[in-house]
Amino acid sequence: MPIKLPSDLPAYSVLSSEGVMVMDDQTASRQDIRPLKIALLNLMPKKIQTETQFARLIGSTPLQIELSLIRMSEHQTKNTTAAHMEAFYQPFSDVRDQKFDGLIITGAPIEHLSFEDVTYWDELREVMDWTQTNVHSTFGVCWGGMAMIHHLHGVEKHMLDAKAFGCFRHQNLQPSSPLLNGFSDDLLIPVSRWTEMREDEINARSGLKILLGSQEVGPCLVEDKDHNSLYIFNHFEYDSHTLKEEYDRDVAADAEISIPVNYYPDNDPAREPTNRWRSHAHLLYGNWINQIYQTTPYDLDTIGTR
Repeated sequence: MPIKLPSDLPAYSVLSSEGVMVMDDQTASRQDIRPLKIALLNLMPKKIQTETQFARLIGSTPLQIELSLIRMSEHQTKNTTAAHMEAFYQPFSDVRDQKFDGLIITGAPIEHLSFEDVTYWDELREVMDWTQTNVHSTFGVCWGGMAMIHHLHGVEKHMLDAKAFGCFRHQNLQPSSPLLNGFSDDLLIPVSRWTEMREDEINARSGLKILLGSQEVGPCLVEDKDHNSLYIFNHFEYDSHTLKEEYDRDVAADAEISIPVNYYPDNDPAREPTNRWRSHAHLLYGNWINQIYQTTPYDLDTIGTR
């Protein structure tokens, strides 16, 4: 089954050209099934790039997905046109009475700030509490995952001496987990962050289980069964050129940056990077969607009443 997107959303044509099955509202209405309602709370500056990346991953499963795009109510983006935001995004204040099978909370380039210093922190805390009554399963990504594990468990983020930047080897720590179905024992994941969450602090909290981790850059994927949530601190959703774009941007700005680790062939930025994480990215998000499908109630109104 395809993912349902507005036909004029940029991701529609991009994913169609890649062979991902997409459908518009008119076509979806002819199918006598209930699609999974998945929302994306997009905190990234480049909204169109981010929404396309996540739509690509959740749209590659055998299930019909209805994707809703959400933004913070008062925060105004400077990097995406007002017309795009008006056409495709709803503020959280407009959806707080709705229920969703799944929610993805993206990262945000605000790692240098304390959580409490983020301008929309109070509303984001409201969103994270709201997930416990209105969302069946929540997936926090990078800063979004750090924000969730901090809010729900009090785990702190710590500044790194240097940016963790590149493609790092990770180990499959829980091969029997349904969320890691089909995963190799050892895999590569893109990383781009100035902060970390520490293994001992996560293990000290009840109900948290680290599923993927790296000897170089620490915990990556954490399961929180008590809150029906997942937290990932790295970037499976990245396109082949996302790290290159970040590197080129910082080089052009004369910012402090190193060549992304284990990304360019022979560590040469003049050469074309190769994507070595795509299959595991689709596996993880496909497994997450499958877990939602198997456990979410058919009646959306009963979500959060367990």
